[in-house]
Amino acid sequence: MADLFTPTESEQSVRDALASRLLLAITNSETIYLPPYDPTLATAGESALVTVGIEPNPWGGTVGNFRYQLEGEEDLLHLIIVRLDGRSVTPSEGRTVAQFVWDGVPPALVWHKPGILTQHFYVGHDDLVGSLRY
Repeated sequence: MADLFTPTESEQSVRDALASRLLLAITNSETIYLPPYDPTLATAGESALVTVGIEPNPWGGTVGNFRYQLEGEEDLLHLIIVRLDGRSVTPSEGRTVAQFVWDGVPPALVWHKPGILTQHFYVGHDDLVGSLRY
């Protein structure tokens, strides 16, 4: 990770708190929702994909030049990764951020759906329990 970004103490703390909340939500069978859309935070002409999760919420955070956002249903958790500057995210950059967010989860258990502006990752909730470190 050091060649792409080195998490600050604050970024690591936010990620660790999110992981703790996430495991508790999974244990309690809670659905992880995207935050309600706030049009006052969007920039005119900007793709909705780039602004997803820009609203403050308990299921997202930032690391380096990237923002990550979780959302999920009963069995799959979806991780969305975008650049803070709105530029394209490469698959390699996305994988590095996903490894930071899902520290401890074996990469073979994560499904990657590459995009251009965003990168998307999916993992089964049961794969997080017992693997996710914080």
